[in-house]
Amino acid sequence: MSFAGMLNRLHGQPESYDKKAKYRFGRTLGAGTYGVVREADGPTGKVAVKIILKRNVKGNEQMVYDELEMLQKLKHPHIVKFVDWFESRDKFYIVTQLATGGELFDRICEQGKFTEKDAAETIKQILLAVDFLHKNNIVHRDLKPENLLYLSKDPDSDLVLADFGIAKMLDGKGESLKTMAGSFGYAAPEVMRKEGHGKPVDMWSMGVITYTLLCGYSPFRSENLQDLIRECTENSVVFHERYWKDVSNDAKDFILHLINPDADQRWTSEVEHHCRHERKCLS
Repeated sequence: MSFAGMLNRLHGQPESYDKKAKYRFGRTLGAGTYGVVREADGPTGKVAVKIILKRNVKGNEQMVYDELEMLQKLKHPHIVKFVDWFESRDKFYIVTQLATGGELFDRICEQGKFTEKDAAETIKQILLAVDFLHKNNIVHRDLKPENLLYLSKDPDSDLVLADFGIAKMLDGKGESLKTMAGSFGYAAPEVMRKEGHGKPVDMWSMGVITYTLLCGYSPFRSENLQDLIRECTENSVVFHERYWKDVSNDAKDFILHLINPDADQRWTSEVEHHCRHERKCLS
């Protein structure tokens, strides 16, 4: 053990805390419920470090260990790459690939809306990531434009899916998750009604993202939970003529197959199979 390591042990720091000395922390990239994400310089170059305050997850530390386990297993070009992790007495540090191109959310704000061609390419990349997760029995449960990051500022940059903080690994095909998950406006109705949920919740979120990409606004307008549940379960998705007149019927059908209140009827991550079967998909 190094001298620095001995000092850390004397101060009650965990063994992995020695790794912190390898990183020089920079600007804050974002903040969430459990902590912050900061840019850092590390042994392999620039990285992103998610810093979770232990007091914020007290009694629920398993959530952090589950996220670490998943990230280490998930090797896919459209999923943020795991680099390392360590902890201090009061914090967890999760080190991942740095995506410098900003969030999909930011590009929607900048562009207003995407062309159908650009939206199709974006959705294809997200679907590849989601299909990989689902084939590995993992449900992300918080798909939204803020958790989809561009690797660079380039207009044609690839996207990666990030933030596996509330993702869950299913024990078996029939397992049903009961805890609240997702973000307001993107969560499926079965989540909000606490009926039990699984992989279909990610596909609902995909439908909301697709709708938003193509018109620049959300399909749902409600501002409180009960109204939103009602809106989501009444098949009330509207394609306003003024904003949707140039969007193909196939794209609209694609969205409706995802934003389906019946989770059993919702299209799965094997969308290409559904598209071939019904000859409907984003062009």
